[in-house]
Amino acid sequence: MLALGKLLELTLAGFEPAAKIQLTPEGARLRWLAEGALEVTPSVASDNGLDLLLSAGIHGNETAPIELLDRLLRGIARGELKPRARILFLFGNPPAIRRGERYIEQDINRLFNGQHEQHAGVEAMRACDLEHLAATFFSKPERTRLHYDLHTAIRTSQIEQFALYPWQEGRPRSLRELARLNAAGIEAVLLHNKSSITFSAYTYTQLGAESFTLELGKARAFGQNQEVNLDRLEQRLQHIIEGCEPEPQEQDAELRGLQLFAVAREIIKHSDTFKLHLPADIENFSKLPVGYLLAEDLAGTRWVVEEPDARIIFPNPKVKNGLRAAILIVPAKDVQLA
Repeated sequence: MLALGKLLELTLAGFEPAAKIQLTPEGARLRWLAEGALEVTPSVASDNGLDLLLSAGIHGNETAPIELLDRLLRGIARGELKPRARILFLFGNPPAIRRGERYIEQDINRLFNGQHEQHAGVEAMRACDLEHLAATFFSKPERTRLHYDLHTAIRTSQIEQFALYPWQEGRPRSLRELARLNAAGIEAVLLHNKSSITFSAYTYTQLGAESFTLELGKARAFGQNQEVNLDRLEQRLQHIIEGCEPEPQEQDAELRGLQLFAVAREIIKHSDTFKLHLPADIENFSKLPVGYLLAEDLAGTRWVVEEPDARIIFPNPKVKNGLRAAILIVPAKDVQLA
């Protein structure tokens, strides 16, 4: 197998390869760009016009997606996967991956869309580097752009595999991409309704890609992801890479069973007095009754559930002041699709 196909090994060792470019027997080019960053370019005759960015390890302890990207890249390097798309593989936060920790100093997935300019430290520098790598990769005109940023969650979820779809004013959601996610085993999609500072929001709003954050189960250490079943996603990614996806006969039928949610409110932690009135082990997508006191903060600030059919995701009272401590969501209605 080509040495550059072992990007995860190189990243874990903190090793920069001497040979930066290698070719597969089929003529695909593997090019090492930076730590945790490798570009795959198919032969000119094979190229189908898709630019695919696959990122994982933005949070260093979310290892199942890292292992998935490692398997895909090794398959390409061995000649088992024959790419027709350009692909950029990114392991987002190498120091955190090596430590097996969510981050070193600050959550890198809150440092995009200009936020890294307001901070110092390794994560801020890496967020800047990731933006540049993505912008360079997506700079070729007249090509289709797709980004999956793969994660696992801090806690268990009643809906285990779900996606977050960024928002941009006046831009409809893609029915084709929702059907593709559903075919990949994604059970629900959360439709954001305002700008965000995540990696997928950056590539969506600034680079014009169809971009998604994928939550794929609970975060576990390397080698302990047997309970995280990514078979459908892995098969779909293989099909995307090789340009052999089965086309749905009826896209509406393909969406049958896919649940769409909208953000009702974000719960922002303003001070150290913040209290989140939820059980420590509450699962993502747990339903909350109308009238439930969700959280309190200084100056008598209270968040009370007012929305029927409300659910909670990403509750985390330990975030830094000024950041989101939870999201209250409701079933989406009147979604603009194209």
